[in-house]
Amino acid sequence: MTIRQPQGLATVAQLGEFDEIIDVRSPAEYADDHLPGALSAPVLNNEERIRVGTLYKQVSPFEARKIGAVLVARNIAAHVERLFLERPRDWRPLIYCWRGGQRSGAFTHVLRQIGWDAQRLEGGYKSWRRECIERLKKLPGQFNFRIICGATGSGKSRLLDALTGRGAQVLHLEEIAAHKGSVLGSLPDAAQPSQRAFETRLAVELGKLDPQLPVFIEAESRRIGSLQLPDALLESMRCGSCLRIDATLPARVEFLLRDYDYFLRNPRWLGENLDRLQGMQSNEILAHWQQLIEAADWPTLVNELLQKHYDPHYRRSQRENYSGFALANEVFATDDLTPSGIARLAASILLKA
Repeated sequence: MTIRQPQGLATVAQLGEFDEIIDVRSPAEYADDHLPGALSAPVLNNEERIRVGTLYKQVSPFEARKIGAVLVARNIAAHVERLFLERPRDWRPLIYCWRGGQRSGAFTHVLRQIGWDAQRLEGGYKSWRRECIERLKKLPGQFNFRIICGATGSGKSRLLDALTGRGAQVLHLEEIAAHKGSVLGSLPDAAQPSQRAFETRLAVELGKLDPQLPVFIEAESRRIGSLQLPDALLESMRCGSCLRIDATLPARVEFLLRDYDYFLRNPRWLGENLDRLQGMQSNEILAHWQQLIEAADWPTLVNELLQKHYDPHYRRSQRENYSGFALANEVFATDDLTPSGIARLAASILLKA
């Protein structure tokens, strides 16, 4: 009689105990979201998963399992040979799939038969997802958020970077979201993460923060590009105390010409993005701005965008969404948003924090 070695189970609370976390779901599932630091080693690729699923529904579970077994065995063998042959005897990996079922079970079984202490994540990715949702409900209310407010072009994101460099606690939402937050905020070389991946990153970053210290965060609306902030985080932010950056218009124009220089290098892309303002600005104004793009009159374009679009929208948004905006008693005026000027702003803010 063959005695099978039992497959160990681990919980989300034990993630830190393992040398490596291995995601055996399909590449599409992994791309949508995965556990932090997980290595992708799919037992079925995207096309194979569809093939097996179609057989399961249209023919029979038995036929699907036969083909699935062939594909899974082949893929596991390839991963072991390509990725794991050099792992030492005491290597301890954690394996997960969607629910912690057959896909992770098969991979864990093979690794344990080799002799490694492989464990399977109980509940799979879904258990991690539940953990993220719970963190995003509970953690935001524990922090003293200091909200960095200021009109578009006030250097708020760069100020957060400067505060981080000086040892302050920062939650940089736009960096996590891969978007600058405005209608022209998409980045040319970086797609936004999925909503699930965004929430995973938020949950991880919140878990690193010390509730005993203030957390600096930029004022944001409910959405950053295509992504939505969790309700509990947004509510906690809107109750935070506001620090307002009051930068002069010339300083903001100069800053934006540097910070959005990738738009200026790709005028066509800028023009296409400006079309998204249809319905918010008249056709005459939009046509005028397209003419400024053709003429490469960037200072005039940025100046008009600020005064006619961004500033009115900003004033409405801040007064409606942040209770501390009108009462902000910490106003930092500046006419210098160069790197050195932003560094001085960061120093001034920390002196009063």
